[in-house]
Amino acid sequence: MDITGLDYNTEREKMRLKAYGRDVQQMVDHAVSLPTKEERQQCAESIIETMKRVVQSQHSYKERMPMLWYHLALMSDFKLDIDYPVEFEREDKMLTAPDKIEYSKQNVPVRHYGKLLFQIFDRLKEMPDNEERQALAVEAAEQMYRSLAAWGFGSVDKERVVSDLAKYTGGKIQLMPQDVKVSAVEGTEDRAKAKKKRK
Repeated sequence: MDITGLDYNTEREKMRLKAYGRDVQQMVDHAVSLPTKEERQQCAESIIETMKRVVQSQHSYKERMPMLWYHLALMSDFKLDIDYPVEFEREDKMLTAPDKIEYSKQNVPVRHYGKLLFQIFDRLKEMPDNEERQALAVEAAEQMYRSLAAWGFGSVDKERVVSDLAKYTGGKIQLMPQDVKVSAVEGTEDRAKAKKKRK
Protein backbone atom coordinates (compact mmCIF):
# COMPACT_ATOMS: atom_id res chain seq x y z
CA MET A 1 0.00 0.00 0.00
CA ASP A 2 1.47 3.32 -1.09
CA ILE A 3 0.07 6.35 0.75
CA THR A 4 1.38 9.72 -0.36
CA GLY A 5 2.90 11.79 2.43
CA LEU A 6 3.90 8.94 4.74
CA ASP A 7 7.60 8.65 5.53
CA TYR A 8 8.76 5.14 6.42
CA ASN A 9 12.04 4.40 8.18
CA THR A 10 12.66 1.56 5.73
CA GLU A 11 12.76 4.12 2.91
CA ARG A 12 15.05 6.56 4.70
CA GLU A 13 18.82 6.69 4.55
CA LYS A 14 20.48 4.34 7.02
CA MET A 15 21.68 5.99 10.24
CA ARG A 16 25.32 5.55 11.22
CA LEU A 17 24.66 5.67 14.99
CA LYS A 18 21.12 4.62 15.90
CA ALA A 19 21.56 5.42 19.61
CA TYR A 20 21.23 9.17 18.96
CA GLY A 21 18.12 8.85 16.82
CA ARG A 22 17.11 10.24 13.45
CA ASP A 23 16.52 13.79 14.73
CA VAL A 24 20.15 14.16 15.79
CA GLN A 25 21.26 12.67 12.48
CA GLN A 26 19.20 15.28 10.64
CA MET A 27 20.80 18.01 12.77
CA VAL A 28 24.24 16.72 11.77
CA ASP A 29 23.26 16.66 8.10
CA HIS A 30 22.06 20.26 8.46
CA ALA A 31 25.35 21.31 10.08
CA VAL A 32 27.32 19.84 7.17
CA SER A 33 25.24 21.88 4.71
CA LEU A 34 25.83 25.25 6.42
CA PRO A 35 27.88 27.66 4.26
CA THR A 36 30.33 29.13 6.78
CA LYS A 37 32.69 27.48 9.21
CA GLU A 38 31.49 29.74 12.02
CA GLU A 39 27.89 28.59 11.54
CA ARG A 40 28.96 24.95 11.35
CA GLN A 41 31.01 25.32 14.55
CA GLN A 42 28.14 26.89 16.47
CA CYS A 43 25.70 24.26 15.21
CA ALA A 44 28.11 21.42 16.08
CA GLU A 45 28.46 22.63 19.66
CA SER A 46 24.67 22.73 20.00
CA ILE A 47 24.44 19.20 18.62
CA ILE A 48 27.01 17.98 21.18
CA GLU A 49 24.84 19.39 23.98
CA THR A 50 21.84 17.54 22.54
CA MET A 51 23.83 14.30 22.21
CA LYS A 52 24.84 14.54 25.88
CA ARG A 53 21.18 14.64 26.89
CA VAL A 54 19.98 11.97 24.45
CA VAL A 55 22.50 9.31 25.53
CA GLN A 56 23.28 9.35 29.25
CA SER A 57 26.60 8.05 30.55
CA GLN A 58 28.35 7.30 33.84
CA HIS A 59 31.64 8.65 32.46
CA SER A 60 32.97 11.99 33.60
CA TYR A 61 32.70 15.07 31.36
CA LYS A 62 36.41 14.88 30.50
CA GLU A 63 36.19 11.19 29.54
CA ARG A 64 32.99 11.58 27.57
CA MET A 65 33.74 14.61 25.37
CA PRO A 66 36.26 12.94 23.00
CA MET A 67 33.75 10.15 22.35
CA LEU A 68 30.92 12.61 21.60
CA TRP A 69 33.01 14.62 19.14
CA TYR A 70 34.16 11.41 17.47
CA HIS A 71 30.53 10.27 17.17
CA LEU A 72 29.62 13.65 15.66
CA ALA A 73 32.35 13.28 13.05
CA LEU A 74 31.28 9.71 12.39
CA MET A 75 27.63 10.71 11.91
CA SER A 76 28.73 13.30 9.35
CA ASP A 77 30.84 10.71 7.55
CA PHE A 78 33.81 12.94 8.49
CA LYS A 79 32.49 15.68 6.20
CA LEU A 80 31.74 18.25 8.92
CA ASP A 81 34.45 20.90 8.47
CA ILE A 82 34.90 22.46 11.93
CA ASP A 83 37.65 22.94 14.52
CA TYR A 84 37.31 19.85 16.68
CA PRO A 85 38.37 20.44 20.32
CA VAL A 86 39.77 16.91 20.54
CA GLU A 87 42.01 14.85 18.29
CA PHE A 88 41.01 11.51 16.82
CA GLU A 89 41.85 9.39 13.82
CA ARG A 90 39.47 10.16 11.00
CA GLU A 91 38.50 6.62 10.24
CA ASP A 92 35.47 4.54 11.01
CA LYS A 93 36.78 2.08 13.59
CA MET A 94 33.23 1.02 14.42
CA LEU A 95 32.81 -0.57 10.99
CA THR A 96 36.04 -2.55 11.24
CA ALA A 97 35.25 -6.18 11.90
CA PRO A 98 37.12 -7.69 14.86
CA ASP A 99 39.46 -10.60 14.35
CA LYS A 100 37.65 -13.89 14.00
CA ILE A 101 37.80 -16.15 17.05
CA GLU A 102 38.67 -19.69 16.19
CA TYR A 103 36.43 -22.09 18.04
CA SER A 104 37.50 -25.53 19.08
CA LYS A 105 36.68 -28.07 16.40
CA GLN A 106 36.90 -30.94 18.87
CA ASN A 107 33.59 -32.76 19.01
CA VAL A 108 32.26 -34.55 22.08
CA PRO A 109 29.76 -37.43 21.89
CA VAL A 110 27.25 -35.64 24.17
CA ARG A 111 27.19 -31.90 24.78
CA HIS A 112 25.81 -32.01 28.31
CA TYR A 113 29.03 -33.48 29.70
CA GLY A 114 31.31 -31.12 27.81
CA LYS A 115 34.90 -31.30 26.63
CA LEU A 116 36.52 -31.18 30.08
CA LEU A 117 34.69 -34.24 31.35
CA PHE A 118 35.67 -36.17 28.24
CA GLN A 119 39.29 -35.19 28.89
CA ILE A 120 38.88 -36.64 32.38
CA PHE A 121 37.40 -39.82 30.88
CA ASP A 122 40.50 -40.18 28.68
CA ARG A 123 42.74 -39.66 31.69
CA LEU A 124 40.83 -42.26 33.72
CA LYS A 125 41.36 -44.82 30.94
CA GLU A 126 45.13 -44.35 31.18
CA MET A 127 45.52 -44.23 34.99
CA PRO A 128 46.54 -47.29 37.02
CA ASP A 129 43.87 -48.85 39.20
CA ASN A 130 44.51 -47.15 42.54
CA GLU A 131 42.93 -44.83 45.09
CA GLU A 132 43.73 -41.72 43.04
CA ARG A 133 41.83 -43.11 40.05
CA GLN A 134 38.91 -44.10 42.27
CA ALA A 135 38.74 -40.60 43.79
CA LEU A 136 38.87 -38.95 40.36
CA ALA A 137 36.21 -41.33 39.05
CA VAL A 138 33.85 -40.42 41.90
CA GLU A 139 34.45 -36.69 41.34
CA ALA A 140 33.80 -37.12 37.62
CA ALA A 141 30.58 -39.03 38.32
CA GLU A 142 29.34 -36.34 40.68
CA GLN A 143 30.08 -33.65 38.10
CA MET A 144 28.25 -35.72 35.48
CA TYR A 145 25.25 -35.84 37.80
CA ARG A 146 25.32 -32.05 38.24
CA SER A 147 25.65 -31.55 34.48
CA LEU A 148 22.64 -33.75 33.79
CA ALA A 149 20.63 -31.88 36.41
CA ALA A 150 21.68 -28.49 34.99
CA TRP A 151 20.60 -29.50 31.49
CA GLY A 152 17.17 -30.40 32.83
CA PHE A 153 17.01 -34.06 31.85
CA GLY A 154 14.03 -35.87 33.34
CA SER A 155 15.93 -39.12 33.90
CA VAL A 156 18.68 -37.77 36.15
CA ASP A 157 19.67 -40.65 38.36
CA LYS A 158 22.86 -42.22 39.60
CA GLU A 159 22.33 -45.41 37.60
CA ARG A 160 22.52 -43.41 34.40
CA VAL A 161 25.66 -41.62 35.58
CA VAL A 162 27.60 -44.79 36.43
CA SER A 163 26.43 -46.39 33.19
CA ASP A 164 27.62 -43.42 31.14
CA LEU A 165 30.93 -43.32 33.03
CA ALA A 166 31.57 -46.98 32.24
CA LYS A 167 30.61 -46.41 28.61
CA TYR A 168 32.86 -43.40 28.02
CA THR A 169 35.85 -44.94 29.81
CA GLY A 170 35.68 -48.13 27.76
CA GLY A 171 34.45 -50.17 30.72
CA LYS A 172 37.52 -49.40 32.85
CA ILE A 173 35.58 -47.47 35.49
CA GLN A 174 32.85 -49.43 37.20
CA LEU A 175 31.19 -47.52 40.03
CA MET A 176 28.13 -48.35 42.06
CA PRO A 177 25.29 -45.80 42.29
CA GLN A 178 25.90 -45.45 46.02
CA ASP A 179 29.48 -44.27 45.28
CA VAL A 180 28.03 -41.06 43.82
CA LYS A 181 27.39 -38.71 46.72
CA VAL A 182 25.91 -35.47 45.41
CA SER A 183 24.89 -32.67 47.76
CA ALA A 184 24.63 -29.68 45.43
CA VAL A 185 21.51 -30.95 43.69
CA GLU A 186 19.92 -33.11 46.39
CA GLY A 187 16.31 -33.86 45.65
CA THR A 188 16.69 -33.85 41.87
CA GLU A 189 16.73 -37.63 41.73
CA ASP A 190 13.64 -37.93 43.93
CA ARG A 191 11.75 -35.41 41.81
CA ALA A 192 12.71 -37.28 38.63
CA LYS A 193 11.46 -40.59 40.08
CA ALA A 194 8.23 -38.96 41.26
CA LYS A 195 7.70 -37.55 37.77
CA LYS A 196 8.17 -41.02 36.27
CA LYS A 197 5.58 -42.48 38.64
CA ARG A 198 3.03 -39.84 37.67
CA LYS A 199 3.42 -40.85 34.05
